[in-house]
Amino acid sequence: MIVDDFDSVRPNNSKDKDYVKSSDNNLMWVEKYRPEKLSDLVSQTQVIDTLMLIDFCDFILKVKNYISQGGLPHLLFYGPPGTGKTSTILAIAKQMYGIHSKNMVMELNASDDRGIDVVREQIKNFASTSSGFGSSMLSSSSSQKSGPSFGFKLIVLDEADSMTQQAQAALRRVIEKYTKNVRFCIVCNYSSKIIPAIQSRCTRFRFQPLLKDQVLARMEDIIVSESVDITADAKQAILDLSGGDMRRVLNILQACYLSYAHIDAQAVYNCTGQPRPEDIQKILDSLGNDEFKTCYDYILKIKHLRGIALSDIITCLSDLIHLIEYPDAAKAYIASSLADIEYRLSNGATENVQLTALISAFKLGINLAAPSA
Repeated sequence: MIVDDFDSVRPNNSKDKDYVKSSDNNLMWVEKYRPEKLSDLVSQTQVIDTLMLIDFCDFILKVKNYISQGGLPHLLFYGPPGTGKTSTILAIAKQMYGIHSKNMVMELNASDDRGIDVVREQIKNFASTSSGFGSSMLSSSSSQKSGPSFGFKLIVLDEADSMTQQAQAALRRVIEKYTKNVRFCIVCNYSSKIIPAIQSRCTRFRFQPLLKDQVLARMEDIIVSESVDITADAKQAILDLSGGDMRRVLNILQACYLSYAHIDAQAVYNCTGQPRPEDIQKILDSLGNDEFKTCYDYILKIKHLRGIALSDIITCLSDLIHLIEYPDAAKAYIASSLADIEYRLSNGATENVQLTALISAFKLGINLAAPSA
């Protein structure tokens, strides 16, 4: 049996009230540090090279068909969360329209407004009217150089993969009818959830998860800017939990900053409610070595004291399956069982019942790994 004293999970001393240092202290760091210029984007060099995000106006001048069309095509940005899709299109819009961007850009979160009525009313009303600003006004908004004028408006549909099929079909008709007045940027996590009729009308760009070095460099800038007292192991824990999602990095960092005067790895895992690596390793050892009742009580104790969900334990265990020294058949059985348990949990199954299923899966997997008599 594995013994653990379960050190206190209470936060260490909270920060004093004098941590406020700027007029932006009420802002979420996700918004406070959102890139405003195209040159501030952390990564996505392939997208940047194609769109020439360093100077979008120069790019349009270089491409003759863009000049003749007066701007840019409809865009489809897709990829994992927190990789800069929305920040990229908002930076493009700001550079294109300058001080007029609020009047020329309509941003909708399709996960909230996902029905056909939104397409028929809000989007159609905005798209059906031509720009209220003349091309001379738009081009004069750039004080440094005279770039191409943009006589069309821009509609940004964030999380568009949440839109219903009916709404997407109606959107396709709007895109076709009002191309003269407006350009669309469809932002989503999964391009497969966008109907082919819309995909074929857009130029597609895939955003990849950020590399750890890129995330760390940006995180270091924010740590210095906000005077965050954080250890190296805490930074590594944030990187491990983020999975290349810059938004998640900033949210975790700010949550820890507001809760702890000194941030270490334990603080990060306490703030996020994620299992610690050492706990997962002990759970894995217990699943492989302890008898059923002992293992059940141990995992239940960790869940209650750490405040972690069984689904998070399942996710962490699935990442370690390939490291277990079992035959491939046993690993395949355990991995398949973990997938079934995760599915049942997502549909509201009782955690304690699924915990017994988890232990059973490992015990049966061990029997598969044992040499036959």
